[in-house]
Amino acid sequence: MESKKISYCLITALCYCVLFCACSQQEPKRTVWLIPVYGQSLALGEEAIRITDFDSLRIKYNGRIVTERLDNDYGYFSDSKLKTWLKRLIGYNHRQFELSVYGMAEYILQHEMKQGNDSLMLCIFPGGQGSTALAELGRASKAYSYFLQSIEEAYQKSISKGWKFKVPALCWMHGENDMVWGWKGYKELLSRFAQDFNEDVKHIIGQKSDVVFVSYQTNCLALSEEEYHPNAYNCPETEVPTAQMELIRDNELFMASGPTYPYSFVSERVHLDGFSQNVLGHLAALSVLRLTNGEESDGVIPTRMEVSGDTVIVDFNIPSPPLVIDTVNIRKADHWGFSVISPSNTNILTRVILQHNRIKLVCNHAPTGCKIRYAVNGEVGKSGNPYGPRGNLRDSQGDHIVAVIQGKRVPLYNWCYQFDEILLNE
Repeated sequence: MESKKISYCLITALCYCVLFCACSQQEPKRTVWLIPVYGQSLALGEEAIRITDFDSLRIKYNGRIVTERLDNDYGYFSDSKLKTWLKRLIGYNHRQFELSVYGMAEYILQHEMKQGNDSLMLCIFPGGQGSTALAELGRASKAYSYFLQSIEEAYQKSISKGWKFKVPALCWMHGENDMVWGWKGYKELLSRFAQDFNEDVKHIIGQKSDVVFVSYQTNCLALSEEEYHPNAYNCPETEVPTAQMELIRDNELFMASGPTYPYSFVSERVHLDGFSQNVLGHLAALSVLRLTNGEESDGVIPTRMEVSGDTVIVDFNIPSPPLVIDTVNIRKADHWGFSVISPSNTNILTRVILQHNRIKLVCNHAPTGCKIRYAVNGEVGKSGNPYGPRGNLRDSQGDHIVAVIQGKRVPLYNWCYQFDEILLNE
């Protein structure tokens, strides 16, 4: 009898020890930053062969890069919860593409780990729908509703664990369809979308701070085919990329990642390849980190234009001076990508001068009423470097900030955003 009591006491003590150990080994407190990507096919990584190894990613960062389910099971995106569940159930491994937010998340975590921040967790996933105009991706759309549900799922799981939760930014990758078929009013639509998204996220998670859109710039003119004329005074294809640039310049809800023309496209058509998606994600990461430090990140964009005789003087926002004309990383474009288009559909530009941190565009006559353009050129049906619409102007950020992707060192330059701005008479 006495031996039974002793055994009972030992078992009880052992249970208490196990319980104590389990309690003492609870998950550490985390701060979750949810930074998704939303848009159309580029946001979903279509055709971008995956270069991110998720198993290695999970091990390298101790599971701190996660999906909306707060797990490491990537590559099962669908606009249906049932389809997503079935893909996960059977281990469906097709149509798993490289997303820009993979590179973004890695860069942010690497930076924060160097700063000694061991509590941060990055929650990333895509949303949207391919080949879909912006007007069809807003509040009334199935894609948008599903996207908000994913955000709420991540929030609820984080709260259930007692973790802090924040949505500091959204990576924006949309515009290819609207460039050709729905470009009118794109700037107003995107501005409204950003406001709606902010309202909805704040309502779901109770966040006070704004969700900033870290916007790429679509430079894909391949969909235009024969209708695209770079020297046409009225060039609809420039409306969407110019709208994206102007929102970054003028709207506090927008920051820059970068234009797409410096990179490689699959078959030089519509979609960035996997490596390029990753590079663009690193640039987005820099903007997110600046955002969290209270800094601006507007990229290389024109801020002021003035006329002096037959010359247009263009001043730029320059994140990392000096400005550089680079014909090594990007194939040389005529006049380094600049043009001055008259109302008679003629390019009157004769010479481009880089003087300190401004560009001087010398014309063959006074440029009254002309449109000043950059990166509106290239071969019809082509996108990216070296044959698509492009320019050779960048800053010098890549001289001291470099990404290492698949063992390759990639300078993270800020390339000038494409633009088409009418020269107002003063």
